[in-house]
Amino acid sequence: MTDITAFDWRSFLLGWSGEWADSLPDGETRGEDDETARRARWLGFPPASEERIADMEERLGRRMPPSYREFLKVSDGWRHAGGFVRLLAGTGDARWHNDASGLAVAFEGYLDENAGPEEWREADLWRRGLQLDVESDITYVLMDPEDVDEDGEWAVYTWSSWLAAPPKRHANFLEFMRAMHRQFHSLEAHSGDGETEFANDTTRELDIQVEEARLEALRGGWERAAKALDEAKEYGRPRAAGLGDQIRRLLGQTYMVRFKGLVTDPRYAPELLPLLVAEHAAHSYRDDSSLTFHLQGADDELVSLAYAILEEVRRGTYRYTAAGPFGAAVERARELARWGDTDGAWRTLMSAVPLWEPLGPDHLAPLGWVADPVLGPLLTPERGRELLSTPRGGQPGEAPGPAAGLDPGGLAWLAEPDPGGNRTSYRFVLVEGVEPEELPGRLADGDDAVLSRPMTLWEARHALRDKREFSSYDDRALMAVGRAGPGWSFAFDGDPAPFGRQRFVSPAAAAGAGTRAVVVWSGLRAWYGESFFHLSVALDGAEQYAFTYADGELEQSGEIPRALDPSRFFGGQDDVAEVERSLLEAVAGEFGASLPRHALVNGRLHTFTSRSWTRPPRDGETYAVVRIG
Repeated sequence: MTDITAFDWRSFLLGWSGEWADSLPDGETRGEDDETARRARWLGFPPASEERIADMEERLGRRMPPSYREFLKVSDGWRHAGGFVRLLAGTGDARWHNDASGLAVAFEGYLDENAGPEEWREADLWRRGLQLDVESDITYVLMDPEDVDEDGEWAVYTWSSWLAAPPKRHANFLEFMRAMHRQFHSLEAHSGDGETEFANDTTRELDIQVEEARLEALRGGWERAAKALDEAKEYGRPRAAGLGDQIRRLLGQTYMVRFKGLVTDPRYAPELLPLLVAEHAAHSYRDDSSLTFHLQGADDELVSLAYAILEEVRRGTYRYTAAGPFGAAVERARELARWGDTDGAWRTLMSAVPLWEPLGPDHLAPLGWVADPVLGPLLTPERGRELLSTPRGGQPGEAPGPAAGLDPGGLAWLAEPDPGGNRTSYRFVLVEGVEPEELPGRLADGDDAVLSRPMTLWEARHALRDKREFSSYDDRALMAVGRAGPGWSFAFDGDPAPFGRQRFVSPAAAAGAGTRAVVVWSGLRAWYGESFFHLSVALDGAEQYAFTYADGELEQSGEIPRALDPSRFFGGQDDVAEVERSLLEAVAGEFGASLPRHALVNGRLHTFTSRSWTRPPRDGETYAVVRIG
């Protein structure tokens, strides 16, 4: 339990009053009450006697909560509680609101038949609340006699119509007053009136706290640093927001992350500007002119740089670079990531973080790589915490244990339901002893035998939206490529056309020229059509063995190894997901190959369009071709 009665209200209120008096510009015209308060350096009133408090409680029919009673014993009311409450009630002005504003009816009007008891109770606050605002800028302050904690404290709710937000809850009156003190500081810090800097003992203590938090963050103590920076930010300290945003971004947060005060600084723009631009680009509905809203104070050169980065981000060509050993690690990590080894890429980056050096005193961590289309998908909240926990920038500290890898290895993960339930059919080609960039030459012809820049599969499909010809017999696959474990490369299609076994032609022989190739096409969980699974293996350009299970029938050829014998899998097993898993485990065990889940699901890989997986139509077979334009 918190001992609210032990709080030193007089010192707190005296300090606040002095800060307010010192913040007033000389020569400014003020009302008589404010001028009296300025000269007295006191925003309050004479203390309320116990008898006066008791009279108020008798009038209201309730005993007041402890923190409000203790406040009244020091000051019977308060002027300028924050920036929008000019007069806060003492014993004579506190009154039950009784929906005098009509807001209970208004809030209830937004509720429908699905609203729960808690929502109705919240709306009823306007009937039961004790109103403390006497004079305000359309701001209400209500204490809730039904929201009471174990100390007998009533929650305090504030609401302003111009904020377009629900009432804000404060745990008790003391927390409300502390919040109003922070609000006063924040408004003064951001007043921008060109007058003398707003400085006092509180701001000086907070600025020391910010500097200590900066060093603590570089030592890896990001949680303590974030807490200290958040407090300083609420007081409007100028460095706190920009420093705290760097921590928040590495934790995966983007809402209201603006790197204020840093993103327009030429020292930090190379690291922070790409992040701001990438977040803008991710929301295509935004007018590009709104980008400059977050670049207020930037010179023309920096604004031009922002728009140049925006074009690169949209084209997927932005490439993050850094100096020194960390920059070298970035290049190695990108090479690993673009071929699917995202776990290896992350380990490469992390190995160099202790050697990373900031661009200036307010740079807490390497961040620009998050906007890189290839490196950005490496970030997860867990990995962000690992990076933040790693000592860097020349500061001492204990390195954290590595975050768990994101790739489970093997192939069995393909049998697991994905969050959207879309991965019910897929196909892939594994080729031994061949680099990924060689696969288009084995699986495609002409202009199609060229790799795209790294992109997500959705982006790759979207890039083909201008395709002008569609055929019912042609089944050319959009395939992502990468490394499939030691000695193997893969080409993967996660959204194949329907399987037609009468016209299907395995690409294994073409892919396996001079080496070994494996083809898998699974549709055991397909939403439509027959349930099927195909495996074919070729060596030196000739198919060695294959089997196709489709709609309860099994066809096979060649001498199939015992581990892959289809009779082991299709012997009456009803659980198709378990059959699929067992087949994939057997394929992975037989060939020692794996597919990178994180890169295929969340990352960006090179893609190409393969030649058709079906034979051309024969005489007498009908088909349709649609040409557009």
